[in-house]
Amino acid sequence: MAIFETLAGTGHEQVVFCNDEATGLKAIIAIHDTTLGPALGGCRMWDYGSEEEALEDVLRLSRGMTYKAAVSGLSLGGGKSVIIGDPKKLKNEAFFRTFGRFVDSLSGRYITAEDVNIRVKDMESVALETPYVTGINSRVGGSGDPSPVTAWGVFNGIKASVKHKLGKDSVNGLTVAVQGCGAVGTFLTEFLTQEGAKVFAADLNQDKVKNVVESFGAEAVDLNKIHSLPVDVYAPCALGGILNDNTIPELQTTIVSGGANNQLLDEAKHAAMLKEKGILYAPDYVINAGGLINVYQELQGYDADAARTKAAGIFDTLINIYKESDEQGITTIQASNKIAEDRINSVRNMKDLRNNFEGQLWINQ
Repeated sequence: MAIFETLAGTGHEQVVFCNDEATGLKAIIAIHDTTLGPALGGCRMWDYGSEEEALEDVLRLSRGMTYKAAVSGLSLGGGKSVIIGDPKKLKNEAFFRTFGRFVDSLSGRYITAEDVNIRVKDMESVALETPYVTGINSRVGGSGDPSPVTAWGVFNGIKASVKHKLGKDSVNGLTVAVQGCGAVGTFLTEFLTQEGAKVFAADLNQDKVKNVVESFGAEAVDLNKIHSLPVDVYAPCALGGILNDNTIPELQTTIVSGGANNQLLDEAKHAAMLKEKGILYAPDYVINAGGLINVYQELQGYDADAARTKAAGIFDTLINIYKESDEQGITTIQASNKIAEDRINSVRNMKDLRNNFEGQLWINQ
């Protein structure tokens, strides 16, 4: 990978490689854009097949955070971090405190939080070394796990998609295939079944599937078949790249609305494929913005009701995106990207009014 050429193409401002032999920490922090504010984005830990794979992932994820914050109306930029390694073997206090020191060295340009395989306890260790961390336990002044708010936003995003595509105000009586029964998928299943939807669930971890089956009446499905079920809504809530050349032709739904990041393996190509099939796609960084909204609220002084209310606003955001998509004849991801880019560019191009006023006063004198 030609790193600087890649960064020029993606618009990244900074990428930091973090290495500590004593703890075994190998991490990458990517700051995509800080036009609207400091870069905020979670840290995920994954046993990547290669360092190149980890870099590609963190670059895609951090770019997505920029667009997510922009389209959600937040005063934040986009960033992300990945830790390379097996979360079952490497985790301990010193490991995460060391990561916290790397975060702190950026002096607030990047604020970290939970993501895949990272828990509140891990973030509390990070917080011992830096104030630039969110999503810590409420007993120490934070908001705790953002997953319930993320899932609440996804739930409202599904309702917006159902409203636009099917003309229905409720998911009652509809069928939804939830792929991924982690924290977000579990809470989402709860919200869906509470409103009367029939949920089919799948996950690599069968204990997680068993939990949603026993707790909420979901029906277990083979993980390799979940995407191809004939349902009203397909909700990917696991890792990215699930919408690709192989899976899209197999879809038997008219709506894809789920909480996973980077669902489109190739953003332009696969968004177009979905549109050609008549499938409404909820841009992932829009529908799953509830987690970012939650931790942003923490930075403002946490108010759980305010975070939940703002996450529910994802309904209106998506309705506007779908309207723009229909009017312009473009894909929904193109529509959401345009809205995000317009906001970023408008702030980037703002004039320094102080200098203008000083110049005007000099002329008047």
